[in-house]
Amino acid sequence: MLRRAVYNLFYFSSAHMEVTNDIHFVSGNPGKISEAESIMKENNIKVKYMKLDLPEYQGEPDFISEAKCKCAASIIKGPVITEDTSLAFDALHGLPGPYIKWFLDKLGPDGLHTLLSGFEDKSASAICTLAFCKGPEQDVQLFHGITKGKIISPRGNKGFGWDSCFLPEGKDKTYAELSFDEKNTISHRRKKLYFY
Repeated sequence: MLRRAVYNLFYFSSAHMEVTNDIHFVSGNPGKISEAESIMKENNIKVKYMKLDLPEYQGEPDFISEAKCKCAASIIKGPVITEDTSLAFDALHGLPGPYIKWFLDKLGPDGLHTLLSGFEDKSASAICTLAFCKGPEQDVQLFHGITKGKIISPRGNKGFGWDSCFLPEGKDKTYAELSFDEKNTISHRRKKLYFY
């Protein structure tokens, strides 16, 4: 998902033509940065990585992504990319969604699987929302990457976050069982950055 989003941003949007300053990718998550860096390099896109203490906005994923990106652009005073991940369980009508970080902190991957134990439907969507803003007071462009799959009992020790309990559609390995390169060919983050 991330790869698709980045590709779209830089090759099919006005951002590619008009951005001459360094672009900052704002994230405090080393796993996200590592995946994004790999995908960006593949597309010859140079960015600077920066950790900022941004507010934890509440609401729908697009609202959160837009607000976070605007805030980051106003601090950096230049072009910025922010990325938010949601994990939407079909049985729970999209929850935990953008609040996956908090669910994961309290329940862990095993608890996420247990959360769906009373439901036959274990399907889920990993959603990457990439937001780009050229600078303060500028419009934010949003790009989405989605990987369908299901929640299973945790397997594997690679990756980060909820990777061990997410089984991508058509695969027999969780994100956490895939190599870094394998995951980057199918992940929601890759789809977003590649076509951004």
